[in-house]
Amino acid sequence: MWNYNFYLYITTNTSKNTLYIGVTDDLTRRLQEHEANKGNPITFAGKYYCHHLIYYERHTHIEYAIAREKEIKKWRREKKVALVKTINPEVLFLNREVIEA
Repeated sequence: MWNYNFYLYITTNTSKNTLYIGVTDDLTRRLQEHEANKGNPITFAGKYYCHHLIYYERHTHIEYAIAREKEIKKWRREKKVALVKTINPEVLFLNREVIEA
């Protein structure tokens, strides 16, 4: 069986007061799309300028990534922030780290 990469990710805006949770098979491309859409009122991430990556998980099956996305979207904000801090304690923007990898 082939190994694939699917990513659950969380982005935020500059002031870190809005979170966006999504799934993609190409994290670099998706972050570039969020950057290009910032300020676009048609999309949630664009409307709220959520283009700064603060968390991601890699999954090998899309079903797992989607299930995880649905699970996390149901959580309260405090629990989401606690999850982010498990790998990113200072809640730094990780875009450059991912794009340059």
